[in-house]
Amino acid sequence: MIRKIVNIDKEKCNGCGLCIDACHEGAIELIDGKAELISDEYCDGLGDCLPECPTGAIEIIERESKAYNEDLVMKKKREANKEDLPCGCPGTAAKTIKRMSSKINVNRKNLQSAESFDNVTSELQQWPVQLKLINTRAPYLKGADLLVAADCTAYAYGNFHKEFIKGRITVIGCPKLDDIAYYEDKITEIIANNNLKSITVVRMEVPCCGGIVAAVKNAMLKSQIIIPYREVVISTDGRIIG
Repeated sequence: MIRKIVNIDKEKCNGCGLCIDACHEGAIELIDGKAELISDEYCDGLGDCLPECPTGAIEIIERESKAYNEDLVMKKKREANKEDLPCGCPGTAAKTIKRMSSKINVNRKNLQSAESFDNVTSELQQWPVQLKLINTRAPYLKGADLLVAADCTAYAYGNFHKEFIKGRITVIGCPKLDDIAYYEDKITEIIANNNLKSITVVRMEVPCCGGIVAAVKNAMLKSQIIIPYREVVISTDGRIIG
């Protein structure tokens, strides 16, 4: 039969997952980081997901498809309740982490050459951290001090949690291996929608890492919102050099 049904443009989809929450029938899931209509029979064609999409990747079209099947939808919901898992990938669900006094316990017997060692407390305040997986409208971004860090910086600089992550919302990415234009668009959305207090960019000294700085600066220009900005450069031997 010819009927109205959702169509998702994967090129425009940024993987935010807002459409998944908006679709009460569970017709949309994240697959390989992109929203996808998993079955014609789950889609009622009413388009509750349309206004939630920040990139305009979703539209209602008319095409040949199976009829909407409410029985199948209810069966899917019952199965989902049994599994007790959220829609999409459980590992990408946005959540705020409340820090109390939990610490990472380290076996000092294995630290043969350490003169002294304090228990290390994680300062991470939210999940996920990968820029590709961040929901640009996640509640924890509202009014946040944002840390945009190149992947390698946390490994190169020993006191990264205390000096950079503490008190900030953290997003990370690699400007050499990932799509920098995508990063720029994603950061533009974050700036435009969240009234950020400040942005701190931490990059490595290697030339390719400059892409993450350019992405943030271009995002501020695109959004026409200038935010207090700080840039820190880490050397490959783990020192702050800029």
